[in-house]
Amino acid sequence: MTSRDGPPGAAPSDAELIRAHVEGDPDAFAELVRRHRDRLWAVALRTVGDREEAADAVQDALLNAHRNAARFRGEAAVTTWLHRIVVNACLDRLRRRQAHPTVPLPDGTRDDDRRTGPEPAAPAPDPDTVLVVRDALAALPVDQRAAIVLVDVQGYGVAEAAVMLGVAEGTVKSRCARGRARMATTLGYLRGNRGDGKTVPSRSEAAGPLPTGSERREPR
Repeated sequence: MTSRDGPPGAAPSDAELIRAHVEGDPDAFAELVRRHRDRLWAVALRTVGDREEAADAVQDALLNAHRNAARFRGEAAVTTWLHRIVVNACLDRLRRRQAHPTVPLPDGTRDDDRRTGPEPAAPAPDPDTVLVVRDALAALPVDQRAAIVLVDVQGYGVAEAAVMLGVAEGTVKSRCARGRARMATTLGYLRGNRGDGKTVPSRSEAAGPLPTGSERREPR
């Protein structure tokens, strides 16, 4: 597949792929997913905190995007549009979970922290610290968690995160500030020395090894 608007042999842009998909190209949407699925998966996993739920959220979001691609007007980047659909799917699941909480049976077979993909290239830091940071993120209110994931974990700018979340930039800043304050309170004891000669990383250092795209279970 080559770009119709760019030089011969050039890969099509995301916008061209969306246009080609709407016009009936059977391969265009699959190529779009291939380009962006890792980041979409990472956002879903960190927002939902459960691999099964994240996989279902990404699947639902991509089906939604596939069916409604004709509604894309180019007012934002294609990636921003896709992320907004994924984030909305995640938030819908989290709110349904809060409205109808369930208690899993301890059957000894569930292990949400097992790796199902290739190991990260970099060595993993203290796993206990990683789990504590992950739990602190999961304990945030849904809206604050989504903002923190996009801005602090995934590195999107406030303006782009605001588009993804469908809120004002000031709202994103406020949610991030409140979420950071909550996490700082929860993780404050991690600063300094643990008493065994090892210095525990600060919150920003510890936040790095949250689940990555390389740890994903591919969406069905």
